[in-house]
Amino acid sequence: MLEKDFIPKPYTNLVENGSFIWSSPSNIALVKYWGKKAQQIPENPSISFTLDNCKTTTKLSFTKRESDNNFSFEVFLDDEKKDDFKPKIETFFRRIEVYLPFLKDYHFKIETSNTFPHSSGIASSASGMSALALCLMSIEKELISSYGTSNTMEESHFIQKASFLARLGSGSACRSLEGDLVVWGKHDDIKGSSDLFGIKYPYEVHANFKNYQDTILLVDKGEKQVSSTIGHNLMHGHPFAQERFKQANNNLTDLVDILKDGDLNKFVALVESEALTLHAMMMTSMPYFILMKPNTLEIINKIWGYRKRSGSKVCFTLDAGANVHVLYPENEATKVLEFIKNELVAYCQNGQYICDIIGLGANKL
Repeated sequence: MLEKDFIPKPYTNLVENGSFIWSSPSNIALVKYWGKKAQQIPENPSISFTLDNCKTTTKLSFTKRESDNNFSFEVFLDDEKKDDFKPKIETFFRRIEVYLPFLKDYHFKIETSNTFPHSSGIASSASGMSALALCLMSIEKELISSYGTSNTMEESHFIQKASFLARLGSGSACRSLEGDLVVWGKHDDIKGSSDLFGIKYPYEVHANFKNYQDTILLVDKGEKQVSSTIGHNLMHGHPFAQERFKQANNNLTDLVDILKDGDLNKFVALVESEALTLHAMMMTSMPYFILMKPNTLEIINKIWGYRKRSGSKVCFTLDAGANVHVLYPENEATKVLEFIKNELVAYCQNGQYICDIIGLGANKL
């Protein structure tokens, strides 16, 4: 698929008004992407677990209006008007207008809510932009259906284009539409992979990874000190960037075998290395920055100590923030949760954590 393949034929009719509701999950990358080219193209491929409980629900209401040169929309988070969200959404609309030419024909009311703290390193932009993209695709599907019964939209195209659009709002959003493993970025060893959209991981996955658990320890629920967009841009001219991109490609190759064979020791080593490398890139950029907090490091050391004395396959990963994702197989859930409650919750802000499992993706409501 090329970008031009997502440009629709002219619409013959415009629906007067309506609304759609979608719920879309967050995701946590196992092999990270950090650094991007123009048009939200990743410098290296990535693969993520799709989460189940951490999600964004968005209702998009639309009313036909006289077209002009401006987009018309309002945004609400938890029923509170959020004008500070508008610049990012307007940028998103500008990027996708060629692929959704109806955007200036309607006034939109965007009502959204999260099951987790906004802007705290749980990829709220990923779930938020993917939910919005799905709502917009539902409008286009209705417009296309007005052509007649011979012009119905295939479900595969619906999801693929939604992923393509979501990427233009937030890169990792293209990994939040389906589950339970999603690949984004062209990789020679993964059939169908693309820089333009995410795809469901197409190969065999060992039973060891079924119903994998993710407990998110909320170390810091505040706004991140540095946005992901700024962080990605700092990879331009980064002294270690090219080696990092090669490393990510190699790690994804290795992960294909790990997922097939179910080798949890290799999984632990690769996932933790990827997490620490992500933050190493932040700490060695110019300007440099640190998103981990002292309690992040305390938790990591506690996990290492528990694993050494118990033989557990528990491990951690990090997103671009201070919070810690504790990953572990389903058969260890009882023991690891006891460890989390006894030894790790004390390092969480207000003792808060979220238990999640690897999920199946977005849902229309």
